Amino acid sequence: MVGRFSTHRVAAPALAPALAPALAPALLPAVEEAPSDGVVLPALPEPAPEPVAPPSGNPLLTEKLLDAKVRLHRRLIEEINLSALEKLPEDEIRAHIQQLVGQYVLTERLALNAHELGDFVSEILDEMTGLGPLEPLLKDASVNDILINGHECVYVERLGILEPTSVRFKDEAHLLRIVNKIVSAVGRRVDESHPICDARLLDGSRVNVAVRPVAIDGPLVSIRKFSKKPFNLNKLVDIGALRPQMAELLAAAVRARVTLIVSGGTGSGKTTMLNALSAFISDKERLLTIEDAAELQLQQPHVGRMETRPPSIEGKGEVRQRDLVKNALRMRPDRVILGECRGEEAFDMLQAMNTGHEGSMSTVHANTPRDAISRLEQMIGMAGFPMTVASIRGQIAAAIRIIVQLSRLSDGKRRVMSIAEITGLESDVVQMQDIYRFVRTGTAPDGTVQGHFQATGVRPRFLHDLVAMGIKIPGTYFDPSQPL
Repeated sequence: MVGRFSTHRVAAPALAPALAPALAPALLPAVEEAPSDGVVLPALPEPAPEPVAPPSGNPLLTEKLLDAKVRLHRRLIEEINLSALEKLPEDEIRAHIQQLVGQYVLTERLALNAHELGDFVSEILDEMTGLGPLEPLLKDASVNDILINGHECVYVERLGILEPTSVRFKDEAHLLRIVNKIVSAVGRRVDESHPICDARLLDGSRVNVAVRPVAIDGPLVSIRKFSKKPFNLNKLVDIGALRPQMAELLAAAVRARVTLIVSGGTGSGKTTMLNALSAFISDKERLLTIEDAAELQLQQPHVGRMETRPPSIEGKGEVRQRDLVKNALRMRPDRVILGECRGEEAFDMLQAMNTGHEGSMSTVHANTPRDAISRLEQMIGMAGFPMTVASIRGQIAAAIRIIVQLSRLSDGKRRVMSIAEITGLESDVVQMQDIYRFVRTGTAPDGTVQGHFQATGVRPRFLHDLVAMGIKIPGTYFDPSQPL
């Protein structure tokens, strides 16, 4: 039979041979009642208008079609051998699903034209092999964050600005099914006994989930998207996050194995900066990365990646970052890169930096370089060792040389606010000096933050380390009278 799709007429297409055995019991009775070849169904009545049209005007977002999509998805899951289907090429899968959806549209008397039918097929494929309504947002390169507040409220961040979307889920059970698909793919779970979970998508995007009872109004899901084209320092310079002289100094410091910390608030670009700086590590070095959810994209050939593991249902088998840092030191690393330092692992990380693993890097949540030092002191104290404040600060001053401070400004743009050097310890106080800083001068009428980068006039003490490595930085880079 030949299928024709118009706004009001839908003819029954032939059932795909590969799917016929599995789907015949569910669909053949409806097909037998359809007209024979060459007979066109009588025009269907116009569908009743929806009470509230979605902002995008997409007919596939109407309540009737959302319900039809979810019901068809459940039916397909029950009837189709998904493991066998996944072995087929994508175009063949789409052809089979399109024929099946055509029959379903016929039996459900859904008024769809050819374009709308194609969109409906895409959504069914997303439900079966992807993440359902989230797939269009994940494919949208302009979206940085996806924020789900229950099944009817989805926001995205574009260029640092939050905006609502018309994307929604059928109900809470539909959203939970997508959430469980995400977390189970990385061997984790989320339910009433473990209502909070950190996970990641297959492309490395970071996912955080909170469900009932801690999420009062329904599941809360935050997705920090993984960039398909990782930012490098040149790209960060192009978008105004820092100036070429600053980038050159940081690149030289990484090459010369100067230990640094990237500090900043949530969403300020710490992981992006860490990825960009890691590009200047020699290919001859062995690197070990330690993260809660693997996000780093190191391009070197010799990289070992490790990820923490939550406890099992019985409360056993948890692997913490501190355990991984301790183990990493037995694996002959040249550098250890800790995705985010947030607890007692700070003590072991500083020990590594002080015992032959110079050039190691990490990120820490803090609003200023001085706050970053204070947070490190507190996290070292969490290790439970009887250490005095002076000894803790001595460890920090000996281990870390540079703090790169980032911030996301009120206009949504991310900038390097300062590059500070730790120069030592004096009277139990960690001494620090800014090399570069961003000076904010005002705000434009459109909300854009105005300001400029400037050198402070201080020449970093680690310049002699760079010279010993054969790297020369012009003295004019540190002249405050010279524009950056």
